[in-house]
Amino acid sequence: MSATIYTIGHSDHTLEAFLALLSTHAINAIADVRSQPFSRRHPQFNREPLQAGLRGADIRYVFLGRECGARTDDATCYEAGKVQYARLAQTTTFQAGVARIRAGAKGYRLALMCAERDPLSCHRTILVARALVDQGLE
Repeated sequence: MSATIYTIGHSDHTLEAFLALLSTHAINAIADVRSQPFSRRHPQFNREPLQAGLRGADIRYVFLGRECGARTDDATCYEAGKVQYARLAQTTTFQAGVARIRAGAKGYRLALMCAERDPLSCHRTILVARALVDQGLE
C-alpha cells in the first residue's frame, strides 16, 4: 500500500490557525495520538472543542491515544519509569492502532496529531511514523 501520512502538532496555535494548516494540505482526517485528549495550556485542543472545530471544517477525528500514545498502560513497556518505544511498538495494542491508521489512510488524507510543535522530538515521528514507514507508508 502506498499512502502518505502527515503529522501535525497543535503546539500553541489558535484553533483557526490549526484548521488553516490542515486546509492548506487538504487534510480531511485527524488521528489524535496524544495519550490524553486534552491540553491544560491550550484548551481549544481538548477533545470536545477540537472535534467541534474539525467537524465545522468537515474533517474527521479519531482518538488513538490508547493505541498509539506515548504513555501506555502496559507496565512491560517501561524500564526505570521510562517508556521503551521498541517494546511499545511490539504490543498488540500499538499494532492495532497502526492498522487503524493504515485503514484510515485508504479513504482519507490523514494527519497524526499530537501536541509537540517539532515532529522530530515527538513520539508521532519517533514511534508511530517509524512503524508506518516500516510497513511501506510515507
